[in-house]
Amino acid sequence: MQQISDITPLREIRRKWQIQGKTIAFVPTMGNLHDGHLNLVRQAKSKADIVVVSIFVNPLQFGPDEDLEAYPRTLEQDKAALQALGVDVLFTPHASAIYSRGLEKQTFVEVPGLSYMICGASRPGHFRGVATIVCKLFNMVQPNMAFFGEKDFQQLQVIKAMVTDLSMNLTIYGVPTMRESDGLAMSSRNHYLTAKEREKAPIMYARLCELKQKMESGRRDFSLMVDQVKRDLDEAGLKVDYVEVRSIDTLLSPGHEETELVILAAAFLGKTRLIDNIQVSLKA
Repeated sequence: MQQISDITPLREIRRKWQIQGKTIAFVPTMGNLHDGHLNLVRQAKSKADIVVVSIFVNPLQFGPDEDLEAYPRTLEQDKAALQALGVDVLFTPHASAIYSRGLEKQTFVEVPGLSYMICGASRPGHFRGVATIVCKLFNMVQPNMAFFGEKDFQQLQVIKAMVTDLSMNLTIYGVPTMRESDGLAMSSRNHYLTAKEREKAPIMYARLCELKQKMESGRRDFSLMVDQVKRDLDEAGLKVDYVEVRSIDTLLSPGHEETELVILAAAFLGKTRLIDNIQVSLKA
């Protein structure tokens, strides 16, 4: 595995792959890799000749009171895990190269609509930062395909929309959420949880599963059921950010005829913000 930190050598090796007719898969990450990330790499390896993984903690997607400085950085551990999986290139760019004119002067990419709702309403500017860095990384790596986890479901929809709107020549793959044995979605931020908080954390997924079962059994009083989930989470000691039932395609509130839905939720447990989602297929 080669580690590359500068754009010029990355583009040079990319040209060699292109001449050789190799297909390139890309997995962008912020590091502190867990098995959810590594599963993205496994999926990428199954579909492409070359796999590139990036590690870059992107300051543009963090709000002023968020955990940019505290975000876990475990580069040596991450390198070992990626090398064991046979990754071809680890791209570790420096912030000074990514944002050479500074964050304030950076040209940005923003997906309207999708970026402002749900998580976007709670974290203004977050998806602008995500879309901008992903667009820049796509331009640097120039992959044929890229892989993202479905745990960040809204992020996945934002990126798909950006790729379509900007006529980018690559395929986006969403990969199902990897979970701990008790159902908690794997996340780099889970290590912030105290032992007691970690015991409570799976309740969010458990309540989403219960809501899914009720919806699939025929109940359509979504708002009442969502309010009950919020109360349950609040009683368990979580501070609810949102619980929403949305159309899987548009992330808007679903019409009566829609059958493919997604339940999305976010809540604080102590200082840790947990997010999760579950997809629901209703009978027509």
